[in-house]
Amino acid sequence: MSEETKKAIHEAVTSAPVVLFMKGTPEAPACGFSRATIQILGQQGVDPAKFAAYNVLEDPDLRTGIKEYSDWPTIPQLYVSSEFVGGCDIIMSMAQSGELAEVLEKANALVPEEEEPAKGESAKEEPTKEEKA
Repeated sequence: MSEETKKAIHEAVTSAPVVLFMKGTPEAPACGFSRATIQILGQQGVDPAKFAAYNVLEDPDLRTGIKEYSDWPTIPQLYVSSEFVGGCDIIMSMAQSGELAEVLEKANALVPEEEEPAKGESAKEEPTKEEKA
């Protein structure tokens, strides 16, 4: 792998708290494993503002270089907080065990939950005109 490719991959890995190297795009995955990984990340509640995806099909150097960079032979590859997490099978297993949620939460990569009302405050909304009648 060239130094230029290695530098580009490092910059990509560190570009967001959650980074996915995949085939295709999140909107149009080009393989079932990439699609499954995107779905899992969505189900986990990953904040789109803290997520970056790179389509390895657009760049042959990236496609071969990321495998060397991670010493992992397959795509997709997920990085959280610049650390390699794994491919589709590992992500699925981690999602089922709850470990993926922990990793994503620790990285502060999830969509913030809505604030719950303080004790004594009601979460009820004002009644509508129809309800008052």
